[in-house]
Amino acid sequence: MNSDHTVLIGAGGMLGTEWARALPTDIIALDYPAFDLTAPNAGEAIPDTARLVINCSAYTDVDGAEHHEDDALALNGTAVASLAERCRAIGAVLVHYSTDYVFDGQGDTPYPTDHPRAPRSAYGRTKLAGEQALETSGADFLCVRTSWLYAPHANNFVRTIARLCAEKPELKVVSDQRGRPTSAEQLVRTTQALLDANARGFFHACDSGDCTWFDFATAIAERVNPACRIAPCTTDEFPRDAERPAYSVLDLAATETIAGPIPHWRDALARTLDTILASAPEAPRKAC
Repeated sequence: MNSDHTVLIGAGGMLGTEWARALPTDIIALDYPAFDLTAPNAGEAIPDTARLVINCSAYTDVDGAEHHEDDALALNGTAVASLAERCRAIGAVLVHYSTDYVFDGQGDTPYPTDHPRAPRSAYGRTKLAGEQALETSGADFLCVRTSWLYAPHANNFVRTIARLCAEKPELKVVSDQRGRPTSAEQLVRTTQALLDANARGFFHACDSGDCTWFDFATAIAERVNPACRIAPCTTDEFPRDAERPAYSVLDLAATETIAGPIPHWRDALARTLDTILASAPEAPRKAC
């Protein structure tokens, strides 16, 4: 990758922050609100000399999209089409991220990249629109689907559970939704490996292994505060505006053939918790 011609969109977000750390300092970093990818003239911020554009910007409020699907579509679909058009015009490679929500979530074996897409939520529909825009754009693109993204910073499941299990005697977490957690740091590394191999088209990148949200939360509590009890519950006990996929395990075979083995989610989680606990003023000690 040539850092002199790299544009990073959404540089201040959870994934964008990890990309910014991994890339040289002389990149063009763009972020909302100074840069609005949905603006009609957004492409003008990408210079003709750009050879790699990494889009980490997205509307990710899954429940909010049920009530504001037009807003979600503007960023997840329409803006992606415009960005792909700009990249095609200047000959830049576009890296874009999508989601397990483009599938119906009703399977029982890992979804390969070419599995039929049938989203069951507004968020999934808008992310599918972005994928379709890439497919018809004529641009040189790498679209990486991922799931259950987390990092030592920003709002995410790992940080939330780490905080709550240090404060409460018991937490209820759903045990009937299964997927693959994804460390943002590892996602960047895997994407870089795909780029270095000139991979194009659709790939899946998550931590290896799979689990339920209950399993994931239990592993967090075991490290942060083993005295806190994690109790399993069903999705029906916590109704949400958007339907969650019951099974969203993405198949990693094609990615690992190119990028090599991806670390297990437990190992990636341990590294992230190391960072969270080391950066805290005081490690959580409150007894539950």
